[in-house]
Amino acid sequence: MIAFEYRDSLGSDDEQSLQLEVEILNQLDHPNVVRLVEIFDEGEVIYLVMELMEGGELFDRIVEKESYSEKMAADTIKPIVDAIRYCHELGIVHRDLKPENLLYETTQEHSNIKISDFGLARFVNGEYATTACGTPGYIAPEVIQGNGYGQEVDYWSIGIILYVMLSGFPPFYNENN
Repeated sequence: MIAFEYRDSLGSDDEQSLQLEVEILNQLDHPNVVRLVEIFDEGEVIYLVMELMEGGELFDRIVEKESYSEKMAADTIKPIVDAIRYCHELGIVHRDLKPENLLYETTQEHSNIKISDFGLARFVNGEYATTACGTPGYIAPEVIQGNGYGQEVDYWSIGIILYVMLSGFPPFYNENN
């Protein structure tokens, strides 16, 4: 997969965010995290060559199955928990875990699942983040409250994902995000 950004369309904040995402991806080496293969900076365009993930999103599999058995959900979520634990050991919080950011290597039923999209990820190293970000419905309450949060927000998101897998619908829903 190749992602690209046009440099002249990036503001200084966007360029710093992209640099941070690349820095984070360069540090990650886990079987359940999508790997950054190469970066090409062509001046006007920056290309990020990512590991090819041909199996689609967890979101699509949830829609297809409607709900998972407890065993299937546990088997699916365990490698994600392991990968997040690894990220947290490196001081990285993902901040946008959701079924659309969990990708399968292949279309096979028991394909390896991996975390992708570290665009909102940050290093926290014992300090608290305060930026309200993420996807409504998967955001931990402390993110919304804006009082500061740490790596625990990723586990909240994993809990929401697990709930959706088991029931087929989100635990919280409101037209007003």
